[in-house]
Amino acid sequence: MTPEKADKIPSTLNWDLFTGPAELKPFNHIYHPWNWRGWWAYGTGALGDMACHILHPVFKGLNLGYPTKVQGSSTLLLRDCAPQAQHVKLMFPARDNMPKVAMPEVEVHWYDGGLRPDLPEGFPPGRDMDDEGGGVIFHGTKDTLICGCYGVNPWLLSGRTPNAPKVCRRVENGTRGGHEQDFIRAAKESAANCVMTKLDFSEAGPFNEMVVMGVLAVRLQSLNKELLWDGPNMQFTNISPDETIRTVIRDGFQIKDGHPTFDKTWTDPVNAQQFAQELIKHNYRQGWNLVDMPK
Repeated sequence: MTPEKADKIPSTLNWDLFTGPAELKPFNHIYHPWNWRGWWAYGTGALGDMACHILHPVFKGLNLGYPTKVQGSSTLLLRDCAPQAQHVKLMFPARDNMPKVAMPEVEVHWYDGGLRPDLPEGFPPGRDMDDEGGGVIFHGTKDTLICGCYGVNPWLLSGRTPNAPKVCRRVENGTRGGHEQDFIRAAKESAANCVMTKLDFSEAGPFNEMVVMGVLAVRLQSLNKELLWDGPNMQFTNISPDETIRTVIRDGFQIKDGHPTFDKTWTDPVNAQQFAQELIKHNYRQGWNLVDMPK
């Protein structure tokens, strides 16, 4: 639920500018400076926040593009803010094989909010899968590759030493400024001599679309089915015109005299096709718009 009172806007914050294309709500400290990530008006929850760091080795290493199927589930889903924990399964079609690696259909699972996948057989007892804020498991036919958030510290479950060639230009964090300075450098260079950023929009754009596809699946989970996605046309193909969904506005859970009571407040039913389309391409407030997708 949204807060009922407004707080004084800090002198260092232009609330209208921060709000951008979203609905201009009264300022409240529950939104800013950190928690905006968890409110649907401004962010995309833990999935949209952290998957862009954790899943990039998966997207790049497996040459992924658009998923074709997606399912999402979560703890209590509210109208205004992201759930505490969620699980998403994305299915990707077969890709062109690499010289020594086949690229068949593959499924990718995301867990957050304390949810974790089962440990693979042979995982070292007592070892924490969380490495710098997350972990990734690649289940292969010959071995299992595991790495941390940002792809750090890769290791093989067999105990063998990974010996992959470093084929990508490195961008160091710390005093050199990392990706932020890499972006500024590229912006300043002439078009004729510009070295592309380490993660330019041609890669970051499709990767971001993969991540927020999981957010769509979570927000549409009450349809209770696997959703089929047409990436080039940015639309679901198996949501019928007459399907509707409802979302909880307020939980209303209380303990009365030692007994739990459940009194959820729900939205009215809304058309699922229209709801999905609004998530894919928002109707922004006056003065803001989103450019059309490139042909």
